[in-house]
Amino acid sequence: MAIRSEFQVHMLNADGKAFASAIAEEFSSTLDRLEQICGSGSREMAIVRTKLEEACFFAKRAMASNQFNQIQE
Repeated sequence: MAIRSEFQVHMLNADGKAFASAIAEEFSSTLDRLEQICGSGSREMAIVRTKLEEACFFAKRAMASNQFNQIQE
């Protein structure tokens, strides 16, 4: 049985790895700035952190789904 494309692993090429790192840096920087403004200890900031982690995951997934960022076999 073939695995549907939604569930396949995407092996990133050098560009894809660089993009993944850039995405992570942007989200990390955003969280740092928000914590400077809002503080980091509240329940609401815990939710912000979780939602940014989720958004970062989906941003990386969107980038990894682009065939130009994948190792071509």
